[in-house]
Amino acid sequence: MALAFMNVGEIKKITALKGREDVIRHLQNLGFAPGTEIQVVGHNTAGMILQVRGVRIALDRGLAAKIMVA
Repeated sequence: MALAFMNVGEIKKITALKGREDVIRHLQNLGFAPGTEIQVVGHNTAGMILQVRGVRIALDRGLAAKIMVA
């Protein structure tokens, strides 16, 4: 399932990153890597606020759709 479909409060693990190599590298630099736990703190129509490795990060829904979770 894509991260973009998670609800506020849900905690899941990242299973894969999709997209071009530069997009994947950008996500990895932000702390998104397979096996990492992620929590949705808030969201609206434009994007999501996520908690990753103790840091809150805002992502737009386009990037969130490239992160697969389970």
